[in-house]
Amino acid sequence: MQERFFNRELSWLEFNARVLFQGLNKELPLLERLQFLSIVTSNFDEFFQVRVAAIKRLLAENPNFVDVSGLSPQMVYTSVSARAHQIIRSQQECLMQDILPALANQGLTYVTPMQYSQPQSDYLNGIFNSEIFPLLTPLRTDTEAFPHIKNLTTYAAFLLAPIAGIKKSAGAEEFRGSEDAPRIALVEVPDGIRNIYWLSGNNGAGGRGGQFALLQDIVTEFGTKLFPGFEVEETLLFKVTRDADFAVDEDAGKNFIHAMEDVLIQRKSSFPVQMTCNSSSTKIQKFLMEMLELAEDDVYRVDQIINPGDLMELREADESGEMSFESWEHFYPADLPEEEPYWDTLKLHDKILHVPYESYDPVVKFISDAADDDDVLAIKMTLYRTGHNSPIIDALERAAQRGKQVVVLVELKARFDEERNIAWANELEQAGVTVIYGLVNLKVHAKILMVIRRESDTIRRYVHLATGNYNTKTAKLYSDISLFTANPQIANDATLFFNLVTGYSTLQNMNCLSMAPVTIKSRLIAMINREIERSRPENPGLIIAKMNSLTHEEVISALYRASQAGVRVLLNVRGICMLVPGLEGLSENIRVLSIVDRYLEHSRIFYFQNGGTPELYCSSADWMNRNLDRRIELMFPILDKAAFEDVKSILDTYFADNARAMELQANGSWLPVVRGKKEDVVRAQEVLYKKYKELEEKKPTAGEKKFEVRRK
Repeated sequence: MQERFFNRELSWLEFNARVLFQGLNKELPLLERLQFLSIVTSNFDEFFQVRVAAIKRLLAENPNFVDVSGLSPQMVYTSVSARAHQIIRSQQECLMQDILPALANQGLTYVTPMQYSQPQSDYLNGIFNSEIFPLLTPLRTDTEAFPHIKNLTTYAAFLLAPIAGIKKSAGAEEFRGSEDAPRIALVEVPDGIRNIYWLSGNNGAGGRGGQFALLQDIVTEFGTKLFPGFEVEETLLFKVTRDADFAVDEDAGKNFIHAMEDVLIQRKSSFPVQMTCNSSSTKIQKFLMEMLELAEDDVYRVDQIINPGDLMELREADESGEMSFESWEHFYPADLPEEEPYWDTLKLHDKILHVPYESYDPVVKFISDAADDDDVLAIKMTLYRTGHNSPIIDALERAAQRGKQVVVLVELKARFDEERNIAWANELEQAGVTVIYGLVNLKVHAKILMVIRRESDTIRRYVHLATGNYNTKTAKLYSDISLFTANPQIANDATLFFNLVTGYSTLQNMNCLSMAPVTIKSRLIAMINREIERSRPENPGLIIAKMNSLTHEEVISALYRASQAGVRVLLNVRGICMLVPGLEGLSENIRVLSIVDRYLEHSRIFYFQNGGTPELYCSSADWMNRNLDRRIELMFPILDKAAFEDVKSILDTYFADNARAMELQANGSWLPVVRGKKEDVVRAQEVLYKKYKELEEKKPTAGEKKFEVRRK
């Protein structure tokens, strides 16, 4: 009997397989294919740190547990290992047998140590002595305490043997090992320096382009100099992934930041989950597995290159851009003033911003204008992931220094950004900003900004709500929707929201906004049920939703009921989807698509036909347990007519895609959407880019006279 839910972890693996599928796609530019292969690795790094670590913990603590997909922890782990090995093998085959030969045909040739010519070896030897050797620290493994292996750090391991006839010092005499304990030293491959060293044919150094060597190989080739008196019998490159699935002590009170810092320390020394290594030494592999307590299933062997992302420095050599996507601009919105603040514009109508097709500059300008405007009294916002050197942080600090009330809720528990957020929080406080450190037991994932301004003896509030973070860097790579509005009802709800998350206010009824973990889930299920009630055979209901992941069992069950009632359900889910589509009598009216393309699909958009009075929402929340039950999230309606049409058009475009879209099958596999004729091919991201480009081209040029039609 077919289960009603796919397993969460296995569904995520299929998402990473879809990323790999783009790397395998020979229609894409060569360096973009390489980029997708590197994303496969970075995705796995986080997956093993968090999800596989959790599976191992569950396996030890509750091995008899069975999840909603009917799998025990052991069954999940075995299936995850098998599929992950399969994906990594395919990734490696593509890298070594396809990508690297194709790069060589383009004049970018990877040279392994076995292939170094004498001049190249001499040149790299000089580089090693001057730039790399001073950074290396050899670590012995024959002491009582095995050296600590840092998380996600590449190491070179050396199996050593004494050179016969060389007199050893006292220290070297101690470094003997035994027949059962091999003499192995570990060396961390330096981080923070370049990974690619350019060679020129057989003559050593060269400019960008031509032949190149990798830092990891230079360390293994010339690292013998670290062990005078010994010869290197075998070498191995490896990387260990450690458990990062830690929760902060929510009862730490005033010491919460210290508790968060303790989590960061624990993450660096937690138990090993997985090891990636090349296959050059079975003896060293066996030794490391024993020392790190890793089983065969925990070891992932690659041909040579530990981190494909190291090769992305090759972009520097693609001067013509032929091996990369054509450059896409980020257009400034045609209906927002570039020189004046937005106050007067937003009093007339709402504004939708769609990044990265449109520039993120309006968000930065909105905050910056508020900081410099003498009539602005206060700025309140949430910060989840902000990025380095953020102009948003600068504007908030400037506003506080100018005497405005600035309140920022900084979520310290944003995984893998904790350290950066602690630094931002301290910096903001020093500038006079009131900083709130999230809520106990709830991660604040909502994206909201409110500006309070004095206007003509009254107070007006301007609100920005978004599906993505206030991060100027990811806004160039992630597809997100945001709303600028001066709508009084939304502004009232925003005020209630900030009162709740910064003080002791109990939740009050909101007119427009819905907030998790209190009302979003119940609101979604109510709207699904309403669609069921209003659906008719001659006019079936319709739900269209786009999100990153779908795992919430109650929401999925509601969608199954909708399908059984004849409601058409169209889902566009980038990542995990536990819903099983196409099952007769359960989900035959549900279709699930997914798009992986040059931009990371990150927006959450929900449409309900509502018997002919459609409603449209955007949200910071996916339909996942963590978002709807354990996080502070916001869902906001699109009320302005023009904004509604704009967002609905965006949503429809995603479901027209037949170039990058893949469709989920009832057996859990994903298949490319069938294309029609060549001229009928629709690539959603390209369609959207061309849309905003056309709007840019229609802008009046500087000095161009505008003609207005006078009406009665």
